[in-house]
Amino acid sequence: MTDYHYYFRDDYSEGCHPAILTALQETTLSQQIGYGNDAYSVEAKRLIAALIPGKAVDIHFVSGGTQANLIIISAALRSYESVVSAQTGHINGHEAGAIEASGRRVEVVHTPDGKLDVSRISPLLRQLGNPSSTQPKMLYISNTTELGTLYRKTELAALSDFCRTHGWYLFLDGARLPSALAAEGSDLTLADIAELTDVFYIGGTKNGGLLGEAIVITHPELKKGFSYHLKQKGALLAKGRVLGLQFRELFRDNLIVKLAGHANARAMEMVPAIEKLGYSFLVPPCSNQLFPILPYPVIEGLARKYLFHTWQQVDRQHAAIRLVTSWATPAEACAAFVKDLEFL
Repeated sequence: MTDYHYYFRDDYSEGCHPAILTALQETTLSQQIGYGNDAYSVEAKRLIAALIPGKAVDIHFVSGGTQANLIIISAALRSYESVVSAQTGHINGHEAGAIEASGRRVEVVHTPDGKLDVSRISPLLRQLGNPSSTQPKMLYISNTTELGTLYRKTELAALSDFCRTHGWYLFLDGARLPSALAAEGSDLTLADIAELTDVFYIGGTKNGGLLGEAIVITHPELKKGFSYHLKQKGALLAKGRVLGLQFRELFRDNLIVKLAGHANARAMEMVPAIEKLGYSFLVPPCSNQLFPILPYPVIEGLARKYLFHTWQQVDRQHAAIRLVTSWATPAEACAAFVKDLEFL
């Protein structure tokens, strides 16, 4: 196995923030009611709901993002209804057809920066009322996107207005939502997300937790019977305390956003140095995912010491790689990468 200097492949290569390990150890002998009714899950839900004042929300903890996406979409849609996603969306290319396997089609829209807007999704309205076509009923977006790009409040509001006008649900995949909220220039709050979407989730797996995502449902219709879908899909854990305790720690003193801010800062520190070397980016950097465009010989040289994705071929000589920093990425690893890049 290659002895890599550092993993920039993803933001979940480390275990978890030490506060979570401490809490797990300190509470391990405490007897708790199962299936998410433990004191830790109740407290975690209270902390999250407190950031969404005046909004009636149902909160559920599940183990991972694919599980969250599958349960939310299959619970919300009838078999002839479809979900609309960017071609880069996680439900389209990274989940082994989980959504289609549930009998719900993913309608793919192409976009260069991972973000959707009204002009790109409006053509799908032509399918409505045609019994020969699947019926779009849900819009799926992620923030940050799979390309690390960020939705602004005006953009999310426009999508929200479109969905409410046409009777669609708006679902925001928040696997990296803390990174979006912590990004420089972000003008969205958790309360804004809750107001403008019908359902979203907050990622713990990629933001300092061992595992877990917190699903937040605002639309009354989507709340109905959701616990039954969790159980049916194997997501209602007997030891739900393991998830609840992690989110209790992550939402104490805004820890989850502080960790996301660290990840963003480490990535953004590399941007000026990469640009100074004359390299550009596939999309403008703004969070903890960077996509520098490099010559193939340079990529091969870096791959001897660092683990990362070669994301997309740009031309015969160049490709964009993906560098991801995490809540635990040390500044020294980023500095070493830039120094090695200078000599290739």
